[in-house]
Amino acid sequence: MLGVVGCKPPDWISTIASSGQGGTTQSFRSRPDLRPPAVGVNVPAHDVAPGYVFVAVKKGEGQDGLMIMDDEGRLVWFSRDRYATDFKVQSYRGEPVLTWWQGGVVAGHGVGEYMIFDDSYHEVARVRAGNGYKGDLHEFSITPQDTALLTIYNEARADLSPIGGQSDGLVWEGIAQELDLETGEVLFEWHSLDHVGVGESYRQLEKDPEGPVDYFHINSIEVEPDGNFLIDAKGTYAVYKVDRETGEVLWRLGGKKSDFEMGEGTRTALQHDARRQKDGTITIFDNGAGPPKVHEQSRGIVVDLDMDSMKATLVKEYTHPAKPLSTSQGNLQVLPNGNVFIGWGTEPFTSEYSKEGELLFDLEFAGATQSYRAFRLPWSGRPAEDPAVAARKGKGDKVRIYASWNGATGVATWRVLAGSEPGRLEPVGSVSWEGFETAMAIRTEEPYVAVRAENDSGRILGTSRAVRPAG
Repeated sequence: MLGVVGCKPPDWISTIASSGQGGTTQSFRSRPDLRPPAVGVNVPAHDVAPGYVFVAVKKGEGQDGLMIMDDEGRLVWFSRDRYATDFKVQSYRGEPVLTWWQGGVVAGHGVGEYMIFDDSYHEVARVRAGNGYKGDLHEFSITPQDTALLTIYNEARADLSPIGGQSDGLVWEGIAQELDLETGEVLFEWHSLDHVGVGESYRQLEKDPEGPVDYFHINSIEVEPDGNFLIDAKGTYAVYKVDRETGEVLWRLGGKKSDFEMGEGTRTALQHDARRQKDGTITIFDNGAGPPKVHEQSRGIVVDLDMDSMKATLVKEYTHPAKPLSTSQGNLQVLPNGNVFIGWGTEPFTSEYSKEGELLFDLEFAGATQSYRAFRLPWSGRPAEDPAVAARKGKGDKVRIYASWNGATGVATWRVLAGSEPGRLEPVGSVSWEGFETAMAIRTEEPYVAVRAENDSGRILGTSRAVRPAG
């Protein structure tokens, strides 16, 4: 609702079109340094769970970086020029934090470290893999005990003859670690080569005979309710339950040596993100791509495991109307209200479904933009930096003002201040927040302007610096 101070006419301050989305990237006059990819809404949000959308965009239009968005696809926070994955909200030391992996990519896996930021977007901690290894991009999860689960790729030698290779060839083995975040102590470390043979892999030899074969390709790890581990491997098309004490594989779901009879629709290929749900089912993002192609499209699935008969049964399948076939990446998140949130990996979609399968919300990034995973999560951000403002003169006494505050979630109103000096500004009017950048047209002859962010109760959250409108 428009608010006007004093006896000015009703059109004295009003919102105008912001820079925002145009073409394949977004641009903002108040933050010209930020150029995230454009986002379109294919299915407007209805009956969705509360929270914001979290993605780490890369390999597409605009800048790589971390993005938080609302249900209209409007930007809330963007941290540019980060090649990052697994961006989400977690709890650390009892407080909500933002976490992600960042670094470089070698042969399809990451070489980097894990970041923990607080609600003012300042670094709290930087976590590195233990025992001299480099942290991989596929997983960084904080447990309720403030330990961290992470993945590692390590070059090793193994007998590749089961897949037509050398008897002493190079492979990338998958390593799962659990670290104490306070001390950095490695509490658990599991090596795939100790328990899963190369013969279980569906991967082919590399064109370069000297290049390591990524036979296992670990991509998710989580602690099971009984304290053991659930580990997913893209290269073997299988999910493994691993004993915490011995490292032995307790069972395999899928792949060449499945311990379960795989019911119709339960077989996966190149899958990601195996998660145990509260009802005992397991959810998986099934890429289904090849070569050779196994499914016509990628999907999210829910699988029930009967431990008495050792049979896997498909409970539910979630597909997208565009029939995307994701060659890598992707995830499925079950939300507190039972909805299902899916990131489609290499395909530029992010979607939310009802438990029954109705598509409730769908975003699409411009061009070939992708995100390793996508999440819907609650978040409250209070940036330490001040709001940003840009101003331009128009005809006569008209001035255009552009206001933004990267990462602020509580702004309801922008109040414009004007005056003869930077230290002598008075409120002159207000408009409602209308997205990452709110643009306003005002009439004033004062040489300085600024903006003030207020919440829905009128409390002042932050004030920009005073600027002279550009000519």
